[in-house]
Amino acid sequence: MLKKYIVVFVFFFPVLMFSQTVAAKYAGEFLAIGIGSRPTGMGGAFAAIANDVTAVYYNPAGLTQLDFPQFAVMHDEQFGKLVNYNYAAVAIPYKEYYTFAFSATRLGIDGIPDTRGALVDKLTGAVINDITNENARIDPSKVKDISNQDWAFYLSAAKKYSDNLSIGANVKIITRSIGEYTAFGLGFDIGTLYRLDTDFMIAASVQDVTTTLVAWSTGRNELITPTVKIGSYYNMQLFGALTVSPAIDIDTRFENRRYASTFHAGSVSFDPHFGIEAAYNKIFSVRGGYNDVKQFTIGAGVKLPKLNIDYSFARFSGAADENLPVSHRISLILTLEEPRYSR
Repeated sequence: MLKKYIVVFVFFFPVLMFSQTVAAKYAGEFLAIGIGSRPTGMGGAFAAIANDVTAVYYNPAGLTQLDFPQFAVMHDEQFGKLVNYNYAAVAIPYKEYYTFAFSATRLGIDGIPDTRGALVDKLTGAVINDITNENARIDPSKVKDISNQDWAFYLSAAKKYSDNLSIGANVKIITRSIGEYTAFGLGFDIGTLYRLDTDFMIAASVQDVTTTLVAWSTGRNELITPTVKIGSYYNMQLFGALTVSPAIDIDTRFENRRYASTFHAGSVSFDPHFGIEAAYNKIFSVRGGYNDVKQFTIGAGVKLPKLNIDYSFARFSGAADENLPVSHRISLILTLEEPRYSR
């Protein structure tokens, strides 16, 4: 219960401030969680792999690697089911060089106790606002449940310019709400993917490339500054059907995170993602990684005919975080892998 009261304060405080436009630190943090169990099992190092429908988030240029339509769903429970995070997407290859996609994410905290209007004088029962009143108490019958919801909708397009080079972009629509307060935002992402050889890929993407404005109904406007992702990936064929694929991404942000980041130079911060995947016969996979919020991650997946099932597990590694519940994520990807649906 105490956690929910803390959540109320954390989310209400920014929207109750006076009208202003600010480059708000962490304003787009719900967009930085990542999607898909395979990428998160690899610590989020996926910009240069990006070979399924989850490329929408990590690097939209990777959508050109799809040869068949794909559908994906994901469910993620964080901090002991306190936060629910869900994702759904569809990607459709079009002709020889194009791919289009639509996806949606929802981050939600439901059942938050709203104690506004529930503070009463225990002697008279009258609603009061003075928390210093020695007779003040919370009347449980006046407490209401509200929710915090963050939605992001992506419209994506990618084009393969050659066998080695692809470029993609997202139009991103954001809606946020906490109780009766709402916000709306519009942003853009771009990405590029380059194949150095058959097994070596490099990538770059910029999220919120034009700086995304999120306008609250209170009059407060928050700016989400760009995040630059640089990534590389190498696929190594080892013993027969066994392949091992290390990957690394580096996120560069410009919102003055300083000591909250892994490295920083003034207001510019750098957060690496490390990941590795071992796959047997392209059917069974195990994964491990370390992400930008100092979490060790592990995961596994199985590829059935037309269906990929992936799972990932993450926990914070700091001594002060030992009591934080772990996070579990599962996702499904359906591929219409039939000749009639081929690109």
